[in-house]
Amino acid sequence: MHSHAGRFIRDNTAFEPVAEPMRAGGLAVACFAIVADSPTHRIFSDRRIHPFRAPEPGELYAWSKAAFSRLLRLAQEQQLHVVSDAAQLRAAPSAGPSIIVAAEGADFLEGRIERVDEMRISCGMRHLQLVHYRPNELGDIQTEDPVQGGLTDFGAAVVRACNRLGIVVDVAHGTYDLVKRVASVTTRPLILSHTSLSPAPVPHSRQISPDHARAVAQTGGVIGIWPPASIFPTLGDMAEGFARMAEVVGVDHVGLGTDMRGLIGPSVLNDYRDLPVLTEKLLARGFTAADVGKILGGNYARVFTTTVG
Repeated sequence: MHSHAGRFIRDNTAFEPVAEPMRAGGLAVACFAIVADSPTHRIFSDRRIHPFRAPEPGELYAWSKAAFSRLLRLAQEQQLHVVSDAAQLRAAPSAGPSIIVAAEGADFLEGRIERVDEMRISCGMRHLQLVHYRPNELGDIQTEDPVQGGLTDFGAAVVRACNRLGIVVDVAHGTYDLVKRVASVTTRPLILSHTSLSPAPVPHSRQISPDHARAVAQTGGVIGIWPPASIFPTLGDMAEGFARMAEVVGVDHVGLGTDMRGLIGPSVLNDYRDLPVLTEKLLARGFTAADVGKILGGNYARVFTTTVG
């Protein structure tokens, strides 16, 4: 449900192979996300990512347009099919490795809601994460002190626009207050693409509480488990993370968000070729084959189909 595989988010770097690892791992479709606020954040001495400056007017719009172009160039060069609707999603397993165009952060909007539809039409965007590493015009983020009380009115308008236009809404990186208001506004299921469960997340943590997870699940949505080795040292531990989430929200509301090539530290799932091993660990943990099918794509496909049509 969330990937930067191929290293397309880094300017002036060569693309890495994507199609072959997807085939080897049995992965039909992945959501590939540009990073809309990339010029305004960096890693600080605390080994965490923080914003360090405000963007110039128009800067993140121009950056994001270029980032979408780079992503589409990766898709063209590696013959990755771009999925735009439910029919194409259903056809993906036979069509070959496919991607859903996504954005991590809606910072390119810069307060202009018409750009939601612009990016849908011009760039093929079908999945929008509202916030990332800077509190933007839409709301607050988990990794900084809240300044806007959760989701802003503009953020609520963006959610409604996504519902109307057929764009999946992703609340990853958003505060619990943001998620609660998004859940009250949306008419479509939500995605929280990459996180993990904690009984009591520490301040500024990217992990979420059981109540935070339930707020997403109650919309019919899906929470993606991600693979930082600092949280899950082994794939067996990650399978346990899936199980803990499923105990809270039910297996119909759990998915996989690899954040491939997006983590600042080691990942326990560093290659799509390892997906069969993760499958084995999930089955060993007690999930049925049907459960694993839901976790590794079926649940997201349901949300995508409901939202995009």
